Amino acid sequence: MTDPWVALEPGADPAERVRALRRAHETFTQAGTVPRPVRSVVAESWRRSARAGVGPDGAAGVELTDGDLLAYRAEHPLARVMPLFRELMGTFAADGEHLLAVCDAHGRLLWVEGHAATRRRADRMNFVPGARWSECAVGTNAPGTAVAVDRPVQVFAAEHFIRRVQPWTCAAAPVHDPRTGRVLGAVDITGGDGLAHPHSLGFVRAVARAAETQLALLAPPPAGSGPLLNALGRDEAELVVEGKRIRLSRRHSEILVLLSRHPEGLSGEELLCALYAGDSVAPVTLRAELVRLRGLLGAGLLASRPYRLAAGVESDAAVVERRLETGALTAAAEAYTGPLLPGSQAPAIVRLRERLADALRTALIAQRDPDLLADWAHTPWGEDDLEVWRALAGVRPAAPVRARLAALEAELAVPAGRAPARTRGATRVQRPLA
Repeated sequence: MTDPWVALEPGADPAERVRALRRAHETFTQAGTVPRPVRSVVAESWRRSARAGVGPDGAAGVELTDGDLLAYRAEHPLARVMPLFRELMGTFAADGEHLLAVCDAHGRLLWVEGHAATRRRADRMNFVPGARWSECAVGTNAPGTAVAVDRPVQVFAAEHFIRRVQPWTCAAAPVHDPRTGRVLGAVDITGGDGLAHPHSLGFVRAVARAAETQLALLAPPPAGSGPLLNALGRDEAELVVEGKRIRLSRRHSEILVLLSRHPEGLSGEELLCALYAGDSVAPVTLRAELVRLRGLLGAGLLASRPYRLAAGVESDAAVVERRLETGALTAAAEAYTGPLLPGSQAPAIVRLRERLADALRTALIAQRDPDLLADWAHTPWGEDDLEVWRALAGVRPAAPVRARLAALEAELAVPAGRAPARTRGATRVQRPLA
């Protein structure tokens, strides 16, 4: 299986796969062992379902009805992107006789829309708004499992834990709060065996990414937000203070990036070591730069003894780091507009730049999201990144991807399957962050 998160690859026989899965399901429910050919993500989900006490003949329970349901989903963050879900998925669901479903972080269905006849069939198994479809309530299913593992997942036929759900196939992807990274819920497409295709998983993954982007755009700035420093993808940073945009020189950009990361302040000696390689620069040179920077910003923002920013300055690099730390990879990738001050040779900036880029690309390779990998690979900083192109070829082996990978391997003279000593376009962490 090229992608373990895809239930059925093109060319496979769905009927034979269903028969094999039913035999495996019966073996598990009777003996507690998971035989092949059950995918690892499904096997692990079956085991969690059994530990939670879910029975194969169970059913979903409805927890929210009428006014309670209306009030709850009206206040839910995903209500803000329901128009987007309908725009991107509504026609696909109706024309394909599928259902669009959205659940919260507890697996409760908030919206179920789509083809009328398919909805009536789904009603009979309580796949309705207000019903709880978490993994611990009804076992393996795409929306519940996607929330449980925080990954896009596809569930095909008898991979469902409850027997009455086994005629269905579904694909779902979690949606995260772009600011905090927490899971808000999942978006799901449910229907027949025709959904057992990599495209359906890629589709819901793309819709979830679009929703996170929309949420980021809709989110109001935090109360009392202060100055914003934009330093990604540009040699000269831009500082936004109360709506005023200040373009900084390269050296002033480096100073503000470092001070924004050290609210406790830095001494003149620490700044000298961070900004200049070697001992050839006199302290008076740095003091002159700081005097000019204070004149540009005003005395109220730049303080001294030690040098520090009197007001907290948010930076676009810090936003990417926070999103990575909270697991909001899509939102982190969206916020990363390029390497940090790419033309800077200041030792501390080089370390910060390499650390941030390496953390993001490592997460992308581990996540194996073909769209995110493709986005990185087709940027100026990722076009020669051999490891990313190899990861992309593993999950999306299209002819152009394979051709580009072959060209890179030939150019860099790296045998297939062997990691390069130094991949051009990639970054490495060599020393601790300043």
